[in-house]
Amino acid sequence: MADVLSQNEIDALLKQLSSGELDIEDVEEKPQMKVKDYDFSRPAKFSKEHLRTLEIIFEHFGRLLSSNMPAYLRKQVQVEVMNSEAVTYQEFSNALSNPVLLGVVNMSPLNGSIILEMATNIGFTIIDRLLGGTGAPLEKTRDFSEIEISIVERIFNIIIDLLREPWANVVEINPYLERIETNSQFAQIISPSEMIAIVTININIGGVEGLMNVCLPYITLEDVMDKLNTKYWFSTMQARDETSYSDVIEVAINKALIPVSAELGKSTLNVIDFINLQVGDIIKLDSHVEDELNIYVGSIVKFKALPGSSMENYAVKITEVIREEE
Repeated sequence: MADVLSQNEIDALLKQLSSGELDIEDVEEKPQMKVKDYDFSRPAKFSKEHLRTLEIIFEHFGRLLSSNMPAYLRKQVQVEVMNSEAVTYQEFSNALSNPVLLGVVNMSPLNGSIILEMATNIGFTIIDRLLGGTGAPLEKTRDFSEIEISIVERIFNIIIDLLREPWANVVEINPYLERIETNSQFAQIISPSEMIAIVTININIGGVEGLMNVCLPYITLEDVMDKLNTKYWFSTMQARDETSYSDVIEVAINKALIPVSAELGKSTLNVIDFINLQVGDIIKLDSHVEDELNIYVGSIVKFKALPGSSMENYAVKITEVIREEE
């Protein structure tokens, strides 16, 4: 608190100001320095730059989920990164309800693990789709059975394998699923006071929406924190040569689905005969039983094969590979 001036000091000050002995700028109060509060219980280990880079990584991860998951669920899957924030692990674990679906993921060669927390309605939707259902979530939440956890584990392994590519610009990782927990008390992977980054992802599977939270402890990312900035990220992308891009393109092409069909033979019919075809009628083809069949990839003949069966299904056995279109 400033000192209180006496009347004599005030009179002397006014006299100096009027005579010009003292400039008014000399007595102006200097602005006080702003003091920023710092919470030692929540150390600022993640900057906005770090969080933004993590969002970029998981936006890439989300695009991979959107393109890969429909092949397993036979439903349109939309993935969107909602936000990211830095909190303590205790705040994260306190917000979890039971039952919960937690995947503990080892991020080798990084130290420690991360956690994928998936909304239970999304978990039950995935289970329903894989078992041939429509993908409707449960009306009332219940615990997961052992069989259901085994089914979800397969999808978690697929999701975790997709983490490799988005993290390639930062560090080459070999993630694998350590375990799945349905009780939050059994997923204490770090001290409750440790800082973590949480990336929240919204998943929509055929109209069923739910959140997936990715918990990234600071101790796991500590060795690569200097690489979690957009400047390093984009410089790494520009440093890629054409070979690395061709590898990415090759991987994408290898995952493309192509139609393959076998031609048993050909026949020509009159229109009147075609119209009068009935169940049980026989159409004579221009090929014999022992003849090789043409196998088409799209509209191109790529193989020769012999007809047969495999486990009560019709099948063909490749006998020749045609290198050029005939």
